[in-house]
Amino acid sequence: MKKDVIIVGGGASGFFTAINVAENFPDKSIAILERGKTGLQKVKISGGGRCNVTHAEFIPSELVTNYPRGEKELLGPFHTFMTGDTIAWFEDRGVELKIEDDGRMFPVTDSSQTIINCFLHEAKKLNIEVMYNHSLKTIVQNDGKGSQESNFILKTNQGDIQCKKLVIATGSNPKIWNLLSDLGHTIVKPVPSLFTFDIKDERLKDIPGVVVKDAEVSVIGSDLITEGPVLVTHAGLSAPAILKLSAIGAFYFEECDYNFKIRINFIKQTYEDALTSLKNLKLELAKKNISKFPQFDIPRRLWVKLCSYSKIEDATKWADLNRAQLDALVEQLTNAEFHVTGKSTFKEEFVTAGGVDLKELNFKTYESRRIPNLFLAGEVLNIDAVTGGFNFQNAWTGGYIVAQNIF
Repeated sequence: MKKDVIIVGGGASGFFTAINVAENFPDKSIAILERGKTGLQKVKISGGGRCNVTHAEFIPSELVTNYPRGEKELLGPFHTFMTGDTIAWFEDRGVELKIEDDGRMFPVTDSSQTIINCFLHEAKKLNIEVMYNHSLKTIVQNDGKGSQESNFILKTNQGDIQCKKLVIATGSNPKIWNLLSDLGHTIVKPVPSLFTFDIKDERLKDIPGVVVKDAEVSVIGSDLITEGPVLVTHAGLSAPAILKLSAIGAFYFEECDYNFKIRINFIKQTYEDALTSLKNLKLELAKKNISKFPQFDIPRRLWVKLCSYSKIEDATKWADLNRAQLDALVEQLTNAEFHVTGKSTFKEEFVTAGGVDLKELNFKTYESRRIPNLFLAGEVLNIDAVTGGFNFQNAWTGGYIVAQNIF
């Protein structure tokens, strides 16, 4: 079998790339190679089944700050295709997106199936062949003896396929990374990114679901620090502040074997300011029970835990608060230490840091600097982002630029 373009990977990046290539070059034969019996499975589970398509950040220099790996390299591509272009692309195909309070963008249907249906419909309309159950075993660069029209021979479990142009859009796939390494690409060792923290601590016990809306979280012994919501889970901590930290510190945490300590400032005040605030409350609320009147927007269940940890009994009134208890409570509010003993996958999604070394890609075209006619897009590259739709935006941008430059 011969094709002009083969896209390896039947996920978001693969379909998006194939559709744009087909629209730009309608005379070319295009196929998507997918190892599973169905594609777009990561799209299906994204955003809790709603598909977090992108993020409402419209300034390239601001958008790139959400990529711990790829920040410098993506600035140019985002000037070519970014959030506003993504919105327009989907709207032109009948998919309207909405912006939520935190900036995440979803289809107005709140269903990832809307995005899947869009891709499948466009692929069928453009005569893109989707070849399911095709597992790629080897990539051979054609020496021209057999067919000078083909640059690659793809050996699969269902036979050989020849193509002029090859796009790898598989996401994080160790097998594909091995094949690319065999062709001469450097692979940065993949490590997990975007994960929650496992913590066993009395302060978090029995209060899953509690959210602190805006906290500061730092890793003791490093310069890693983030801000944002923190969620107590059955296993420990999650939500944007934790997930951002897991992304920017992915390689650091892997080196620590996911055993480290964090410090949380639940109220984002200095120790001195918090101490002054509590002293004022001691006077203003003298006759009131401390544990029954949470302060600083701390959720009541967490407030009670922090009071208990500070040796403040349930019946203690503000007037009876002694200096040791006062200091202890301030410490818990502004400088609470927790021991992280492991990680858990965020929902059903799995993101890795690592992949093809970014120095080996021409970001004006997304063509390999090592292998002519080979293009790379999405998380197969050493690019990853914090949570919020940014990983998909990287996929859309890369796929679009590939399609502009593949012929």
